[in-house]
Amino acid sequence: MFRLASVIYAVASVTMAGIFVVAALATGNDTLVPILVAAGLGFVLAAPASWLIARQINT
Repeated sequence: MFRLASVIYAVASVTMAGIFVVAALATGNDTLVPILVAAGLGFVLAAPASWLIARQINT
């Protein structure tokens, strides 16, 4: 299941980071720190999401 979760993470992390960066830019946060925080938050939150998705696929 770890291999499946890591493949899902590779896609989900970039997608979630992109969504959060676009949301940060849309709300007017266009400096470096909010963009980096949004991207980092996307990468961090993609880990449990990919694990849950892989668990749902395996069952």
